[in-house]
Amino acid sequence: MSIELMKPPHAETDRSRDRSQPLSNLGPDETLKAGSNHLRGTIAEGLLDEITAGVAYSDQKLLKFHGTYQQDDRDVRDERRRQKLEPAHQFMVRVRLPGGVCTPAQWIKLDALARAYGGETLRLTTRQTFQFHWILKHNLKATIQGLHEALLDTVAACGDDTRGVMCAVNPGLSGLHAQIYDLARGASDHATWKSGAYHEIWYGEKKVASSQEEEEPFYGKTYMPRKFKIGFVIPPSNDIDVYAQDLGFIAIVHGQKLEGFNVVIGGSMGRTDGKPQTYPRLASLIGYVPLDKVTQTIDAVMSVQRDYGDRKDRAHARFKYTIDDKGLDWIKAEIETRLGFPLEPARDFVFDTNGDVLGWSESDGGLAQFTLFIENGRIASRPGNTLMDALLAIAKVHSGTFRLTPNQNLAIADVTREQRPVIQALLEQFGLANQGGASALRRNSMACVALPTCGLAMAESERYLPGLISKIETILARHNLIDEPITLRVTGCPNGCARPYNSEIGLTGRAVGKYNLYIGGGFHGQRLNKLYRENIGEAAILETLDGLFGRFAGERKPGEHFGDFVIRAGIVPEVIEGRHFND
Repeated sequence: MSIELMKPPHAETDRSRDRSQPLSNLGPDETLKAGSNHLRGTIAEGLLDEITAGVAYSDQKLLKFHGTYQQDDRDVRDERRRQKLEPAHQFMVRVRLPGGVCTPAQWIKLDALARAYGGETLRLTTRQTFQFHWILKHNLKATIQGLHEALLDTVAACGDDTRGVMCAVNPGLSGLHAQIYDLARGASDHATWKSGAYHEIWYGEKKVASSQEEEEPFYGKTYMPRKFKIGFVIPPSNDIDVYAQDLGFIAIVHGQKLEGFNVVIGGSMGRTDGKPQTYPRLASLIGYVPLDKVTQTIDAVMSVQRDYGDRKDRAHARFKYTIDDKGLDWIKAEIETRLGFPLEPARDFVFDTNGDVLGWSESDGGLAQFTLFIENGRIASRPGNTLMDALLAIAKVHSGTFRLTPNQNLAIADVTREQRPVIQALLEQFGLANQGGASALRRNSMACVALPTCGLAMAESERYLPGLISKIETILARHNLIDEPITLRVTGCPNGCARPYNSEIGLTGRAVGKYNLYIGGGFHGQRLNKLYRENIGEAAILETLDGLFGRFAGERKPGEHFGDFVIRAGIVPEVIEGRHFND
């Protein structure tokens, strides 16, 4: 069922508002955007430069809006420096995939592009989309044009704009999922930047618009102060971590009818070590809107952040800081002014998990879904690893859809009764049919990419976590906790891409082999965790967890989660407000 997204009656007035600021009031990134000719910069010229494998620094900033980051191979950086060579530049390309849904035909194309240009690997992200790594500059156009052939693009997958819009993946509610997915896709299309730069640079189209303001009726010349994340969730599963979104919509359902959404604002996981004025924040519940007011709400909330977000200090530019600086009541009142009506009181709802239902499950529409656990979202073609080949084989016979989950797993969805034995046979052929083999801890873990490709990484994450979990599993088994579900998330730096700060156990990289250890987050993302040990190595991490698990095993109450226990036992204080995270 398609939900028509209505444009707010005040939209033209709001979108045509003069949002220009004197350049003296703008930070360097804002000045760059303002003078970029709406994200064109010199990207086209830089792609033609064969002297270097990279692009100019200013174009690296602008390329993010086009869905790509310039990176380099950190494993060889020091050696190349010694040889007086430039870094081994390559690019990460992120697909815009609202709601994480793709067709088998699109999967086949993604597989082909990954094998041709992306080091024979695809990565499923924590925001339900695909990332290519190892793309060389001279293959960027071919990759993006290949995506275009599959009706996919990379617009606004990165940058100071609306990032990929997330959507709940609930295998038992296919009818509701269809409605929510339509809204997520519509929200993404509505909020994506409109400049012709993308089509000109990547598809070779000629510039048509003559007016810059016509090109960006909402964003203007400087776009958003920082990235802005939107997500839709269906209780009781908080699989998208709605409290980590800048703008979250919590579905309110009576029977099987979607009536509207509770609205939460101001979530964000990023922070910076050594800057106590930066902190993660959980989104605040501000009220309820009916189903037909979703797009109006998106415009109203985004425009408040667009107009009042900090454009001098990027470390202070996320919506969470705007809210805390102005006050939640002030922000809510401003949103209501722009909506033209007051938000209704929030409706009752309950979350009890944020994990995925692995293996086969039935939907309310008579179709089936098989959800695969994919550790850290990495799909590769490697000796002894047939996952990429298996999924390609399934895509070639599947008539339904694939759904990427917010936990970096993959659902083979909309499987008919006739197709189920065919899919099952392929799962068995490639050794994927048994989804009960991984421990509860491993199933509830996530990691960011980190080394060797991410330029921000201070420590290992994706490559490190599987081995670390094996060692933690030994400790859990000794305490008879091996089947206990505990959320564990690891990032290579404090930016929080794997949402470590609302997990029960979080590790963020400080240096190679060194991490901050956080504990006490909510099992379904409802509470921040707290720093417990700073800048420690693996031996100290394992020793610390051994002691904590020992106490948990001996002192916990029936049904009590690990994060709840460490709060109740007074091991760390409860953290609800982001402003108190660093206290």
